[in-house]
Amino acid sequence: MYYWPSLVTVCALLVYFAITANVGRARAKYQIKPPQMMGNPEFERVLRVQQNTLEQIIIFLPALWLFSYFISPIWGAGIGFVWIVGRILYAWGYYQEAEKRLPGFGISALATLALLGGSLVAIVLAIVKTFQ
Repeated sequence: MYYWPSLVTVCALLVYFAITANVGRARAKYQIKPPQMMGNPEFERVLRVQQNTLEQIIIFLPALWLFSYFISPIWGAGIGFVWIVGRILYAWGYYQEAEKRLPGFGISALATLALLGGSLVAIVLAIVKTFQ
């Protein structure tokens, strides 16, 4: 029953893994030794993609699962897939230049808001229903 949101979860984690691996490659390419976090604008953009994706995945995953549980696993997975596409576009754009990150960020932010908003409405309605 929850195969689709499970698949989206694995895909989101794989995207995050790939983005994290890109940081390691960028460290080698631009010779940024740990724990150094700055020194080359190209490296810093790659690092920001990883950091922002980490910040966003913390909100996305619970929202995906709450939506999938309280509303629909199929719809949750569909919106979750949109989030993944947004994160890929965000990374691709940001790797090129900082200004190109915004469309991908917007897509993933809207997907997260849809999951959160839908979850909140469904949970409140379920609570109200228990009192009737």
